[in-house]
Amino acid sequence: MHAVTETLRIALPQLNPTVGALESNLAKAKHALRQAEEQGADIVMFTELFLTGYFPEDLLLKPQFVTEAIAAAKTLAAETKGINASLLLPTVWRADGNLYNAVVLAEDGAIIDWRYKVELPNDDVFYEKRYFTAGSLPEPMTIKGVSIGVPICEDVWHVPVSKALAEKGAEILLCPNGSPYWLNKQRVRLELVRARVRETGLPMVYSNQVGGQDELVFDGASFGINADGSLAFQGKSFVEDMVVSDWEKGESGWRCTQGSVTKLVPVNEAPWHAAMLGLRDYVHKNGFKSVVLGLSGGIDSAVTAAIAVDALGAENVHCVMLPYRYTSEASLRDAKACAETLGVRYDIVPIGDPVDAVNANLAPMFEGLAPDITEENLQSRMRGTILMAISNKLGSLLITTGNKSEMAVGYATIYGDMNGAYNPIKDMLKMQVYGLAEWRNGYYPTDVLGPSGIVIPPEIIAKAPSAELRPDQTDQDSLPPYPVLDAIIEGLVEEELSVAEIVEKGFDADLVRRIERMIYIAEFKRRQSAPGPKLSEKAFGIGRKYPITSGYRDRSAC
Repeated sequence: MHAVTETLRIALPQLNPTVGALESNLAKAKHALRQAEEQGADIVMFTELFLTGYFPEDLLLKPQFVTEAIAAAKTLAAETKGINASLLLPTVWRADGNLYNAVVLAEDGAIIDWRYKVELPNDDVFYEKRYFTAGSLPEPMTIKGVSIGVPICEDVWHVPVSKALAEKGAEILLCPNGSPYWLNKQRVRLELVRARVRETGLPMVYSNQVGGQDELVFDGASFGINADGSLAFQGKSFVEDMVVSDWEKGESGWRCTQGSVTKLVPVNEAPWHAAMLGLRDYVHKNGFKSVVLGLSGGIDSAVTAAIAVDALGAENVHCVMLPYRYTSEASLRDAKACAETLGVRYDIVPIGDPVDAVNANLAPMFEGLAPDITEENLQSRMRGTILMAISNKLGSLLITTGNKSEMAVGYATIYGDMNGAYNPIKDMLKMQVYGLAEWRNGYYPTDVLGPSGIVIPPEIIAKAPSAELRPDQTDQDSLPPYPVLDAIIEGLVEEELSVAEIVEKGFDADLVRRIERMIYIAEFKRRQSAPGPKLSEKAFGIGRKYPITSGYRDRSAC
């Protein structure tokens, strides 16, 4: 039993776990606990489901995994023996035949209290009701003699849990999270927590994990808000951090007296950091060291190569140009210049002979039929086959380079340029790709492994985009200008607007209906596309689930 204290040092290990890697996550947690104890922490709080990694999905349906996860939690709890720090460990927990998303409190080597998550998210990217039983409105925990409320992640997105904790005597709220990034999410969280602080009159400490997990990127940026709504401290974005803050109890309650404030990554720059972190963790956590990609001389592959170099280092990025007779001299020149600027290995593998051989072998079957998209797609599929062969032989992970605008309308060749294990720009609209290219050329971010200065040749940014699958081809032969296309996609996909509502904004009705149709009929391609980091609220795949077979069309503007 601890005497009542009027000061607290709270440590938040903002770490990067790997889903399912119980042993390595436990080792990381032990190290962080020792580090926090050395810094004099009174309370150490890990992020949501840290030992299992967040989110473990159907691993939670495997009883042995759950058993081992709980055993790991008990092992970490035992590490508190003989130390001052109290441990708040979010973990899976079994009780009365149910599985809970829980937080356990450990002191002096034993688990002495626990709480269960009340608000289980069941939309967007998490479906916790598939696995967990919801807890009832919780009581505060007593830690170091202080009444502390511990709402868990989704609990603070709703009013009842924080309100109940305040009504039951909580003096401060500590909230562990596994909150993924999307555009402007960091500021959304700040305002959300400020709303709970205003409603309860209590300060809140908000911890968040960091790292890439398949299509999700967790951006860290742990923070604290004083009872008056002011920012108490702010952790780093997109990197690991040990966030330590000091709190003191005064006449008006608890207030942070010491805590560093790291500026958030600006909203327009955050997608680059998210894509970089997502790619790095996907590569490393799946046992690879290097990547290979096709470098066409166009903007998408150039930006993808730059992200890869920033994430993995030039020595771990291999770019391959695969020219055919329609590949322009400008593309050959620009691809080489980009590779040299980035400092990557660069090879040229012409595809003329294999493409022509396949066309010759198919000629008897296609006799009397005019050349069309079939022959164009064959070029893309030959490139995909060769890149997969390089990946297989040299052991580098193949990454693909299609942007969200192309993925939306199916302007990509399945089993061709869509080949690959991961796509760093999958959730970037075309104009965002251009914007990030300009930004990266003019700014050198922290925590990158790539070179400073111009990394994407200006000639690539300036020229009209083209797949170069036929003479003098440009994307605008079959698509509207990208600023128009992106605006329509944002309306249909991001905002779920009706065709009529988009037309009211000044867009041509026939064009909007055509884009809507293209989005629907390309769903089968997207289902087979590589995963990529979720950067928006409506990322294709994990953030937007539409049927492949669907007869629905919006008739609102007819």
